[in-house]
Amino acid sequence: MSFNIARNPYYRESYKFAANHNLGGYVPPSYNKLRTTLLKQERVHVESLLDRMKSVWAAKGVTICSDGWTDAQRRPLINFIAVSETSPMFLRAIDASGEEKTKEYIAEKLMAVVEEVGPKNVVQIITDNAANYKGAGLIVQQKYDNIFWTHCIVHTLNLALKNICAAKLPRTEEQEMVYDEFHWITLIAGDANMIKNYIMNHVMRLPMFNEFSKLKLLAVAETRFASVVVMLKRFLMVKRALQSMVISDAWETYRDDNAGTARHVRDKILCRQWWENVEYIVDFTDPIYEMLRMADTDRPCLHLIYEMWDTMIAKVKKVIYTKEKKNYDEQSTFFSTVQDILID
Repeated sequence: MSFNIARNPYYRESYKFAANHNLGGYVPPSYNKLRTTLLKQERVHVESLLDRMKSVWAAKGVTICSDGWTDAQRRPLINFIAVSETSPMFLRAIDASGEEKTKEYIAEKLMAVVEEVGPKNVVQIITDNAANYKGAGLIVQQKYDNIFWTHCIVHTLNLALKNICAAKLPRTEEQEMVYDEFHWITLIAGDANMIKNYIMNHVMRLPMFNEFSKLKLLAVAETRFASVVVMLKRFLMVKRALQSMVISDAWETYRDDNAGTARHVRDKILCRQWWENVEYIVDFTDPIYEMLRMADTDRPCLHLIYEMWDTMIAKVKKVIYTKEKKNYDEQSTFFSTVQDILID
């Protein structure tokens, strides 16, 4: 444990405070005891807790989860976590600065972790669906006969929602079909994002909105799971507040520098068809969003995934067919495109 209590300003100040104040007769330990004996005892205590978790690895098996992220200093880090029936355990984080994160590089780090945990204890490795992580998982799978690579279910569902809610410009014939079916969703999401930015970034419109709503308009990062769905759900929750705001005297009397944008925002908020489209998007994506939330857990749920996936698709079909007023034996191009994405 490379933790130096003598260099930590928080502990130095805490010690000074405790030493200079009579805390009900409590005499704090000395500075030297804090950074030597007590620190060593705490390390032994933590390691004993970890040993209890490790004791079930051989009998219950371990899943190694790995993901890349960037810290506040913009350093590319790769973390490794061991997940078992008891609870997850953080193993290590590697600073990959200056390294090309190829499948071979990631596979090397994964195999080092597998050897540390014990190859016989590891059941599977879970990563996201990025090509380098997928390739690394397959390399590990080839070396160890008892270890399987599994893509992250939550990441998979998030990619599915991205394909549905943020259709990209087509490059192939298949992508053109997807774009044609989902382009209207992209436009609705773009409108919602424009309205959110206009209100939140305006020094006068934001106080107006806060007068009508106790809830805030969420600024959801695009990298977060189901960001479009989360934003649209919040829009439905503050629908009445938004409508009350744009028909209020305060909205009408304030002379905005950009009158065209203010008028466009007002028209969208008062448009019944626009809100019906928002409700429809939230309704048919809700089964996907709910499964994403159920899978985003530390509890083992892989044995439930296939049944959950089939149930999710059936619920999506019910919403779409009800909206289109079709019988189940009829063809729905929109549902077929959604289904293809979820199955793929």
